[in-house]
Amino acid sequence: MRMSMGRMGRQLLGLAVAGLTLATGGAAFAELGQPKPWEWTLQESASPVMDNIVWFHNFLFVLITLITLFVLALLVVVVVKFNARANPVPSRTTHNTLIEVAWTLVPVLILVGISVPSFRLLFLELDVPKADITIKATGKQWYWSYAYPDNGKFEFDSLMAQDKQPRLLGVDNEMVVPVNKVIRVQVTGADVIHAFALPAFGVKIDAIPGRLNETWFKASKTGMFYGQCSELCGKDHAFMPIAIRVVEDQEFASWVETAKKKYASGGASTYASAAGPTQ
Repeated sequence: MRMSMGRMGRQLLGLAVAGLTLATGGAAFAELGQPKPWEWTLQESASPVMDNIVWFHNFLFVLITLITLFVLALLVVVVVKFNARANPVPSRTTHNTLIEVAWTLVPVLILVGISVPSFRLLFLELDVPKADITIKATGKQWYWSYAYPDNGKFEFDSLMAQDKQPRLLGVDNEMVVPVNKVIRVQVTGADVIHAFALPAFGVKIDAIPGRLNETWFKASKTGMFYGQCSELCGKDHAFMPIAIRVVEDQEFASWVETAKKKYASGGASTYASAAGPTQ
């Protein structure tokens, strides 16, 4: 029995060390804009909207922690001070005006305090500023198509690539955008409802057939950023990633000239551009 317990202890210690090594190693080697092994926090922000989402998340976490500790303290006081042994003759008090006003007013003030930054964040997400570039993203079973009406009206498909890393997120053709520019994304679906979601930019919006939804982001860092369809859309729902490559202005201009030739469009489409709707 002693040997068995000792062996079990060594195995548990080995698992703990392996888990810690995997967690620290994964955090060290994971890149910006994608999930990390053992990650339990939000992805690192790369846009002003996501900065505000992270702040609001942390604010709510602190607030709910304080409320939980306060309620726990009240329960401890009740258990210790008002049990039958400590209080053999219970009070017959039925009303306390001050407490009744407090437990009504304090939650109202807390909710008002939450609503102000909540509405501010909501308006930031939904109020699309003047766009530098407009891109149309169309969800299909099971891949994405991207159109650039402001840069030559070319369009291309983006499918998951089996031979690219990270696994299940690498694609053959990434969406390419310039850094520090307002990108308006028009989102629709070609067949069923999809959802365009990119955690590092704080973007998540439904792609609905017959409807054009709009969202926006302004990438503050260069690099590769990954997301996925976040709406159950069929048997290959898990295999339609979103990959956005953020580059400097000169590199973007060079890519646009190459893309015009590579993805030469054969038909006319209706898009909205940064300057306004065009036909």
